[in-house]
Amino acid sequence: MDDEQKKDETPQDESTQDEGAGAAGPVSDSDSPAEPENSPSSPPAADAAEEQPSEEQVEQEPSEEGGEVEPSEAVAEEPVAEEQTEEAPPEPEAAEKPKAEEKKKDVIPGADLEPILVEPEKRELSTEERARLEAEEEEKARREAELAAAEEDDTATASRAPAKMEKGARFLATGKRKSAIARVTVLPGNGKIEVNKRSLEEFFPRPLHQTMVKQPLAVSGYEGNVDVRVRVHGGGISGQAGAVRHGVARALTEIDSELRGDLKRRGFLTRDARVKERRKAGLKKARKRPQFSKR
Repeated sequence: MDDEQKKDETPQDESTQDEGAGAAGPVSDSDSPAEPENSPSSPPAADAAEEQPSEEQVEQEPSEEGGEVEPSEAVAEEPVAEEQTEEAPPEPEAAEKPKAEEKKKDVIPGADLEPILVEPEKRELSTEERARLEAEEEEKARREAELAAAEEDDTATASRAPAKMEKGARFLATGKRKSAIARVTVLPGNGKIEVNKRSLEEFFPRPLHQTMVKQPLAVSGYEGNVDVRVRVHGGGISGQAGAVRHGVARALTEIDSELRGDLKRRGFLTRDARVKERRKAGLKKARKRPQFSKR
């Protein structure tokens, strides 16, 4: 029995030994693959010696400045210089591209084109319009002629010497035009005109109204010899200017009665009574009626 047990144990031990030897057995030098002598990873010693200069040769080569250059610096400077020379040309091209793009963006399309002026077509006037324009031109020429004649008469009458006035004398008169009323006081002075406690230029800024107020004084020759004080109310600016002229003309006739003919002939003593008509009950304005509606 003992012999049979030994026989059974021996083959199992041998099999386990063989498996262990096959799995983790020692590897001999002969079994490892031999590396080739001339492999690309390991250059020959002779070539390496030729490529790398010796320290003595490097020390003997002088630099541009006359000093000695270390081998590591000499080797490192060469590739940097080559890289700079190769990369330098493309830099201006890259800088020019954004500039060109910016110029294209800034340029407004059609800025170089010249504008074309289209003149409006002149419409032909009808016979009625032509007649109306001719009548207006004739009326304008007639008024200019009348003004020129009036200026000549003014110079003739102004040559007369004004009447003497006592010191402290006052001449009162009332002038009216439409719905404006002016109370005028004329007294000796230097030609100062005051309207509602303001100067003439301030109260009547338009030259037309200023000339209208001074017309009786210029015709009679009293301009610059008397002061005029006025209180005016009612109406508009044009109506107030006409009322002041009417009052000044009336005051001058009290100073010198001989001026009445000249002032009357020019219309300075005529009261303009054109007042706006009042509105009536049931009408929109003085005479305008509402539109009739049948339905």
